Amino acid sequence: MSAPAPRPELPTLPVTFRPTRTRVVLLSVGAVMFLVITAVALTLEQLSPGERASFVFTALLFFGVLALLSRPKVVANEDGVTVVNLTRTRRLSWAEILRVNLRVGDPWVFLDLSDGTSMPALGIQPGIAKQQAIRDARTLRALAENHGTGTDIG
Repeated sequence: MSAPAPRPELPTLPVTFRPTRTRVVLLSVGAVMFLVITAVALTLEQLSPGERASFVFTALLFFGVLALLSRPKVVANEDGVTVVNLTRTRRLSWAEILRVNLRVGDPWVFLDLSDGTSMPALGIQPGIAKQQAIRDARTLRALAENHGTGTDIG
């Protein structure tokens, strides 16, 4: 049996959690892909203007998808938490969050909510920066326990 993890010191609100390394990688790869595909389109002399435009459009599409994948974040303030996932944003009051979970093997944090559902919070994910994600999850859990009226089940 291991000792419980030390409770993190609560940060000054508002605080934003996001997978910074993942975001940097995605946006960097997207920018490089855009530049390379655009350069290829402009240097190939046999392409018509329409074909060049389709290359650039495709490059923009790739960059847009990678930018969308870099969007997730979790913003905590005095009133509650805003969870920004790929295509949806949801505002939660502290009382709605019963528990913050990041179990071994989870791709991101899950929030157990007072309505009986569980919500993914992609802004905290252990993909590239596992230790940072664990620290962020513990901090968000401590904030939820400090500000919320929900009970910690488990």
